[in-house]
Amino acid sequence: MTTLKHILCIVGTRPEGIKMAPVIQALRREPWARVTVLATAQHRDLLDQVLELFDITPDVDLDIMRANQALADLTARLIVALDEKFRALAPDAVLAQGDTTTVMAASLVAFYQRIPFGHVEAGLRTHDFDNPFPEEMNRVVAGHLSHWHFAPTGRARENLLREGIPDASIHVTGNTVIDALLQVAADKGRPHMTKPEPGKRLILVTAHRRENFGQPLRDICAAIRTLVERHADVEVLYPVHPNPNVRPVVHELLGGNPRIHLCEPLDYAPFVEAQKRAYLILTDSGGVQEEAPALGKPVLVLRLETERPEAVEEGVVKVVGTDPALIVSEASRLLDDAGAYRAMARGVSPYGDGLAAQRIAEILRRSLVPDTVPAQADSGSADSVLGNREPVKLQQ
Repeated sequence: MTTLKHILCIVGTRPEGIKMAPVIQALRREPWARVTVLATAQHRDLLDQVLELFDITPDVDLDIMRANQALADLTARLIVALDEKFRALAPDAVLAQGDTTTVMAASLVAFYQRIPFGHVEAGLRTHDFDNPFPEEMNRVVAGHLSHWHFAPTGRARENLLREGIPDASIHVTGNTVIDALLQVAADKGRPHMTKPEPGKRLILVTAHRRENFGQPLRDICAAIRTLVERHADVEVLYPVHPNPNVRPVVHELLGGNPRIHLCEPLDYAPFVEAQKRAYLILTDSGGVQEEAPALGKPVLVLRLETERPEAVEEGVVKVVGTDPALIVSEASRLLDDAGAYRAMARGVSPYGDGLAAQRIAEILRRSLVPDTVPAQADSGSADSVLGNREPVKLQQ
């Protein structure tokens, strides 16, 4: 009988919860794996919402979040707390997703303790440490400390190879966000959000990234105001992040307009529904750049750089930055030009086919318990399936 392998899955923020949930679910179905979920709670309420949606209860909760926490303080507290827990739990492998301070700290502590680290969504790069800040640094550090690199696309694999990462350690799996998106979008039993008023078109906005604090966020809000003034049939839904560098600014500049609806951050299922209802999406979020094209929604990226160029190259996402005039110009083009809109609203995703988590589980099985027989049907090697394939068309 094969000894169970102890897999420690780390989650800290809402995006990590969304993208790690399918991996946790897949590993829990594996007879060779014993799964422990550790929540750092780098983001408290937003993480709790998404874990509840996917029926995941953390086995360990560090409750690390502090109001308006500084990066140095957060990093120090994470390293000390994770070091203690890793020693106590003694896992055979540690997995984490993405580019947060939680992920960077987890990879570093795993390296110090000689525990193999698996990086989900490995290889995303802008090659600019200021954009996004500090995420670009976080994922570069995690990437150079990882034993398994679960790259979402062939482009991500190429980035890793250019940095000298051994080819044998890189596995193109697709992005687990598509697994999560398809799971939630297919659940017809959940309550739906209210549709826009008849004759109105909904613009969904998310903007909260650290590099947009200050004047860039004020410029984004100015552009939103202008769009609403110029287009009488437009309504805006903006779930406002609780960060004190975001909420007061947004409410000051956008509050009180009857066609601009400011609300608390939406749980993931209602947020997926909001994306489905939207005509157009303005965002500085990485995950939305992956999800919205799969739902047939044009995306304008409110950032100077993106580490997700695949959808830009496919023509369904456009990077516009935070200049108000450019945001208004590009959004107005999509609102006024039906042909331009159709060209971006094609419902394709270059980021996966919904089987990424199953592939990750199989790669870990082959590495940790190579003498076992797979418990599930082979989902196919995405190293060949996704490396140079056409973008996948997904059902809305």
